[in-house]
Amino acid sequence: MTASFLPHSSNPSGLDVKLFARHPAAVARDLIGMILTVDGVGGRIVETEAYHHEDPASHAFTGPTARNAAMFGPIGHAYVYRSYGLHWCLNLVCGEEPGSAVLIRALEPTAGIDLMRERRGVEPLRLLCSGPGRLCQALGVTREHDGARLDAPPFDLEPSMRDWEIAVGPRIGLTKGVQTPWRYGLAGSKFLSRPFPKSF
Repeated sequence: MTASFLPHSSNPSGLDVKLFARHPAAVARDLIGMILTVDGVGGRIVETEAYHHEDPASHAFTGPTARNAAMFGPIGHAYVYRSYGLHWCLNLVCGEEPGSAVLIRALEPTAGIDLMRERRGVEPLRLLCSGPGRLCQALGVTREHDGARLDAPPFDLEPSMRDWEIAVGPRIGLTKGVQTPWRYGLAGSKFLSRPFPKSF
């Protein structure tokens, strides 16, 4: 299969697509602290996981399918899938070769909080986006966003204006690649889906 895998030449929201033309672990780390919104609703990225196309835990490991087609498309686009038939999960397509992506696991809510609470049916700020399924419900992300550009509405991704202390650890809920340290988080954030191990 020949996949289109070229950065866009235009970026109306100011997104630097070169951010995504690297190994997913580097992208996942650098996304921490950035502001992600969908139709103006969202917040600061505080937790991510990287998935490389040669990683046995990646959806792309066995090649392209109808479900993971966005992973083999252009970088700087969304890959949205349903987990266990229940929850949508948002990934950002990246990598030096087709088939890699970064899962957005948690946000610190900063914009559209009332709408997030309405969508989620919960009040505590900490519970709005602390997990990939909660995050997508709060931001209104569904399969309709699969393949959408991250540099055009409804998405907006803004760079961080400061450096952050990054926590690193193994990814969550896997049966393959369990010990691969490709989970990244904003150290000490109360908005993480779960704490990082103290020793790894």
